Amino acid sequence: MKKIIPLLLITLLFNCKNEAQNNNGLQTVENAEPVEVPLKNGKARAYFASGCFWCVEAIYESVKGVEESISGYSGGHTKNPTYEANNTGRTGHAESVEIIYDPKVVSFETLVDVYFASQNVTQVNGQGNDRGSQYRSIIFYQNEEQKQIILKKKEALAKKLNTEIAAEVYPFQKFWVAEDYHQDYEKLHPNNSYIQNVSIPRLNRFKSKMPEVLKDNMH
Repeated sequence: MKKIIPLLLITLLFNCKNEAQNNNGLQTVENAEPVEVPLKNGKARAYFASGCFWCVEAIYESVKGVEESISGYSGGHTKNPTYEANNTGRTGHAESVEIIYDPKVVSFETLVDVYFASQNVTQVNGQGNDRGSQYRSIIFYQNEEQKQIILKKKEALAKKLNTEIAAEVYPFQKFWVAEDYHQDYEKLHPNNSYIQNVSIPRLNRFKSKMPEVLKDNMH
């Protein structure tokens, strides 16, 4: 994912807010009515974007009550996004995860806490060296209750840290599942250099912050 991009291209594409974030189509997404995903077999779904989805997938799968974390794309204005198209930063989508969870075990509120505890909350358009609108932080809400939970936690964190929180808050519209080779990437490729140097350290930082929410049998 993690390609070295020429400085000129970074400047053109990602200067503060790039073309994707200023696109009229994206404004339509931001102002849309949220789509609520119904429970299925007693399981709920939540959607988050926070940098590389390899990292975020592994973080959420470490949390009690989370059955599965799926990598994909959301938040944009184009249909059927691919990894290659998304990497241009022009689709409006961000690398995202779909969290399938048991609401009797873990609440949406706790999942939001996990979100903020597992990233650099002040970094705009990326996490670490993964930069661009496709790596920006977004929390998706499906109803007014979720929206208020997110906004209150974001406001409280901003006051606590005395800084602006980068995460955007979007109404959920649609989640596009990423290509098969992105799924369970951290588990399947533990010796990959990116996993070793970025994903695992990020996971470990999160684990140290919220040990009370971790599953007993961590991989």
